[in-house]
Amino acid sequence: MANDIAGDGAVIGKPVDRVDGPLKVTGRATYAYEHVPDEAPAYGVILGAAIARGWIVAIDTAEAERAAGVLHVMTHRNAPPQAAFGPPVTPTPPEVFTRPRPMLADDQVRFHDEPVALVVAESFEAARAAAGLIRVRYEEEPGAFDLAGRLAEAYAPQRANAGLQTDSAVGDFDGAFAAAPVKVEALYRTPYEHHNPMEPHATLAEWSGDAVTIRTGAQTLANFRAGIANTLAIPADNVRIVSPFTGGGFGSKLTVHADTVLAALAARVLRRPVKIALTRQQMFGNAGHRAEMMHLVRLGADRDGRLTALGHDACSATSRVEEFCEQTAVVTRSLYAAPNRLTRHRLVPVDLRRGEWMRSPGEAPGLMAFECGMDELAEKLGLDPIELRIRNEPAEDPERNVPFASRNLVGCLREGARRFGWDRRSVEPGQFREGRTLIGMGVAAAIRPNYLGAATARVAIDARARVTVQLDMTDIGTGTYTILAQIAAERLGVPLSAVTVELGDSRFPRTAGSGGSWGAASSGSAVHQACLALRVKIAEAAEEGDGMPSADLLARIAPDGLEAEGASTPMTANPDYKAYSQHSHGAQFAEVAVDIDTGEVRLRRMLAVIDAGRLLNAKTARSQVIGGMTWGLGAALMEETHLDPRHGRFVNRDLAEYHVPVHADVPELEVVFLEQVDERANPLGAKGIGELGVCGAGAAVANAVHNATGVRVRDFPITLDKLLPGLPLADV
Repeated sequence: MANDIAGDGAVIGKPVDRVDGPLKVTGRATYAYEHVPDEAPAYGVILGAAIARGWIVAIDTAEAERAAGVLHVMTHRNAPPQAAFGPPVTPTPPEVFTRPRPMLADDQVRFHDEPVALVVAESFEAARAAAGLIRVRYEEEPGAFDLAGRLAEAYAPQRANAGLQTDSAVGDFDGAFAAAPVKVEALYRTPYEHHNPMEPHATLAEWSGDAVTIRTGAQTLANFRAGIANTLAIPADNVRIVSPFTGGGFGSKLTVHADTVLAALAARVLRRPVKIALTRQQMFGNAGHRAEMMHLVRLGADRDGRLTALGHDACSATSRVEEFCEQTAVVTRSLYAAPNRLTRHRLVPVDLRRGEWMRSPGEAPGLMAFECGMDELAEKLGLDPIELRIRNEPAEDPERNVPFASRNLVGCLREGARRFGWDRRSVEPGQFREGRTLIGMGVAAAIRPNYLGAATARVAIDARARVTVQLDMTDIGTGTYTILAQIAAERLGVPLSAVTVELGDSRFPRTAGSGGSWGAASSGSAVHQACLALRVKIAEAAEEGDGMPSADLLARIAPDGLEAEGASTPMTANPDYKAYSQHSHGAQFAEVAVDIDTGEVRLRRMLAVIDAGRLLNAKTARSQVIGGMTWGLGAALMEETHLDPRHGRFVNRDLAEYHVPVHADVPELEVVFLEQVDERANPLGAKGIGELGVCGAGAAVANAVHNATGVRVRDFPITLDKLLPGLPLADV
């Protein structure tokens, strides 16, 4: 579709091609490590610890320092002073993102591959070679890495991620569950997983006097700015973050990591630009992960399938150095009606780096377990899984006791069933075959909170009616440049080609960045408000009309142009977020084929029906959902980081052994939107989509595998070794 759409009031929602697409496909979109500074940069390579817990007894850098091209070797002995890291739990949730994160600050080793030295040289190759010459002697201490065997050590954290309540209880869960005539009690495991964005974590740091410019792949520039300022103990005004393009983040680029801090330190020491990129292997130890979790799902129902007791306990591993409690059980609090409810989060300390936010934190692993539990309950009841979900549709939020701002989960389930041919599903598992292949279908519900962050935007228009939009929002591959251009074009009545969007510079107005699926609604609402304010200025200058600009009008009334700012109202200050339960919803459907001889699982088709408010761009929205569905497929069938329980080291630390879906694994994925403008969500009526596509997708695949084989695997991912022992004997 052509992007030069006239200002006819019909730009928002159209499937417009990405305005930054030509830059990306021609290689002209400059990412952090590709930027060429005015002065030739030096290159840094990090050396990581060979143990998971202990102390550095001795470190010999002499040979590395003598190596050709080496400019500097930094260790804990000569690293510049930095602010202290602090306790494992910050006083408030926002401080998690902005706290000091010192590097090479002492001789302690807290996790495997923690940086113990940095080599800076004239070339990357020279730095890498010299890093291999450093000799480190450790005093190793025993580490704790096991989760399943140490559940007795679990403790209740002060809060779950984002300040959410650790536990919730309504009614008498224990009594209702004990009395329920039909019940399910199942323990599920979801493994360690890693983000693996296409662009590795990389930074170019450059000082000018007392001020530093950081070019890096970031999701939230304000967090990076504060994190660097707090770590280096310098004013935030002396830190500039530049990130016009970010090659994926999925939660791993919400805070500063080793590359950013060490690049800033080394550049300050050498007084020249320094580039550092984490290797793919280093990212597994230094850029966060989703923690291993155990999920106890307990469901009690009457014989008609109405839930009388609903329980979800989530126990996950957490770093003993910095606590992270993924809000895994929160997902069940607003999903189904049940008078007696219990959700709890518990943590077991391990000697690893901190777990972090990973795409759809909480909902992705939580729904993987809980929606499989619902499937198990449906089977016990002899009830269709879709009908079970519909019978437990709540009239209002079952724990907050407030109405939903909008909710069409039942519509998603019914429309999906019609489109997917659900009536052809075999009710009895393991009964439908095509030759030596077992065929099955599965379904799962999707739900995710709809968040809204604080954001400000600046919109300017010149005498030729050309529009420039500025905000520090990031585009992490989701299409932000495009949707903001669409909003400005429609609100100002100009062609899309007349709009230029400038993002990713901390000198621009501040936003909440990209994360939590709040980016589009938050930054889009700010652009919307700025455009309305600009229209008022135009109308006032013209003393006529409604503020819709034209070149003739602007040349006459504002030869130097006009500009205005606008801001979104964050959910903390929005009364509709207190009076209503705000969520996006959907239904996921999957059909799989399982080889009866080998246990190999192949996805045959998949459908997502999505209720996420107004669409800002039909094409980029679909792309977000099919990306999420692919993530769900990976979580169900292949994604798992294996931890060596002896040494605390992730052993499959590359994309050869950490398996993610590739093109051959993914058939045609269908996405259907049940568009419904949610006026209580934000001025645009849009809701978050980016992470909703993951929600429930893995459970739909897992439930399809069970329907195909009759084998219920509760230890994810579902690999053939877990299926084979339970498969029916094949006919010879």
